[in-house]
Amino acid sequence: MLSGGCAPICAAVHGKIHEFDGLPHYANSLGRVSARAAAGRAVPLVGIVRNPRSHRNKGHEPELARCSNILTQTPSTRDELRTTLMDFAARGIDYLVVDGGDGTVRDVLTCGADIYGDAWPALIVLPKGKTNALAVDLGLPNHWSLAEGLEAASRGNCVRRRPLSISEAERPDAKVQGFILGAGIFTIATEAGQQAHRWGAFNSFAVGLSILWAIVQALFGRSGRGGRACTTMRLRDPASGSELPRSRHGARGERYMLVASTLERFPLGVRPFGRSRPGLKLAIMDFPLRWLMALVPAILFGLHSRAFARNGAHQIDVEALDLDIGASFILDGEAFPAGRYRLRQGPLLHFVTP
Repeated sequence: MLSGGCAPICAAVHGKIHEFDGLPHYANSLGRVSARAAAGRAVPLVGIVRNPRSHRNKGHEPELARCSNILTQTPSTRDELRTTLMDFAARGIDYLVVDGGDGTVRDVLTCGADIYGDAWPALIVLPKGKTNALAVDLGLPNHWSLAEGLEAASRGNCVRRRPLSISEAERPDAKVQGFILGAGIFTIATEAGQQAHRWGAFNSFAVGLSILWAIVQALFGRSGRGGRACTTMRLRDPASGSELPRSRHGARGERYMLVASTLERFPLGVRPFGRSRPGLKLAIMDFPLRWLMALVPAILFGLHSRAFARNGAHQIDVEALDLDIGASFILDGEAFPAGRYRLRQGPLLHFVTP
């Protein structure tokens, strides 16, 4: 069971969202009744959710804070974030700015889901976190400013993306939304990435170190332990109820790694799902065969062979996924507990791009 209440927002703001009980229930959508006051407005109204603890926000003042059409808020709890987003919806903001990293984006999309429904305002992401995978997909420069984002918005530059929507099997109204989910060795590698952050490595460099660490552990670790341990995990197609394809390697009911995402481009130019394409995509590894793990760098950069799938390295497109997992999983950098979940695509969002 997932719980939360007034717990702090993600590590991106002041803590973590690990639990589901305190998340909003999806009963109504204020975004649809907010009158969209943008009609006839000469100057766009901009609402900003700013994470003052994001890596590149520390010690810096908010941008354009004195402008009367800029509404800057720094909520420190989930309830405060919901109140902020409800106020933005009531005012009919033209642009919603997320000033932080991937975790801040996740929290905004999660806490605003029942407020905006399928009618979100255009989103501007200012990539200020330690990891900014969404910014890579959107093609944002590392130091993209609010002024540059608003200028791009005025030109109508945007791309469309759908986030992952992850709900509890027993309570489909309790859900979180984000862009990269990982389980199995991905969870352990994320811990290595956190260590890389403490060493001063961020963004793509930290991602590269995490991948390298996972490969070394899989090649040289002891079978069944640490970086070579598999995780209790069942992956099923909700429509048919059948388990997704798997090889003969490893124990039934276990997988070594799962990565799911709706993004199309990734840090370092890696292609964990093969060619770039929209939709919900899965990368699955059944068991850490050493020869297969040695080829992971080549696979990530596009090497493809039917032999990989026969030996447990799968790249699959799905409409939805039922995930029954016996250990925690990671969504945009934060851990969520073991349980039974359903993954699908969330609402269509418009992100401003350069």
